[in-house]
Amino acid sequence: MFEILKELDWSPLYISLKTGIAATGVCFLLGLFAAEKVMRLTPVWRAIVDGVLTLPLVLPPTAAGFFLLLLFSKRRPLGIFLFERFDLKVVQTWLGCMIAATVIAFPLMYRNARAAFEQVDVNLIYAGRTLGMSEFQIFYRVVLPAARPGIISGTILTFARALGEYGATSMLAGNIPGKTGTVAQKIAMVIQDGDYANAGIWVMIVLLIAFAAVFFMNLAGETGIKRRKYW
Repeated sequence: MFEILKELDWSPLYISLKTGIAATGVCFLLGLFAAEKVMRLTPVWRAIVDGVLTLPLVLPPTAAGFFLLLLFSKRRPLGIFLFERFDLKVVQTWLGCMIAATVIAFPLMYRNARAAFEQVDVNLIYAGRTLGMSEFQIFYRVVLPAARPGIISGTILTFARALGEYGATSMLAGNIPGKTGTVAQKIAMVIQDGDYANAGIWVMIVLLIAFAAVFFMNLAGETGIKRRKYW
């Protein structure tokens, strides 16, 4: 086993971690922004926008990847615009990995952030307005601290989902070793080759990362919460 570890190509883990961190950062900012804006909409518009933003969570990842491929292909207006104006190529690049992971993981950040915001006591917001605080100050100094456990949980779940993304990434970025080949793609590839020992090592690595993510999520949920002792 140690010999296999020495000979192991660690680029899939590096690519997955880089993709997961970048996608989580984007999802964190966009998720908080979207959740805060959706909370201000009327019930009808809230239901419509919420459905659109949550759609990648219920769609098969390959279907989402198909739409992304159509959107960013160099034969489509957006793909042509990005390539000609900014020299950005999305299909079969690491940027494609990041975009695919962001789209798939975004609903987790958005839903957790919105649920956390809904649990904030509105009296705290009214008190902030009474004290003359701006809406941005209320959001940054009152709402975010009160919603911290839910936001932390959403961030960790988003990272875990982005790290393990496979379907949309395969459709948009492909599986280019050392460039777009993630851990999930590596596992699928070595299993197809019948290399179960190598696949088992990568699965164990993913399990350890997933357990660490769940552990820190549970730890964050306990932080600052005083629980009653029942036993």
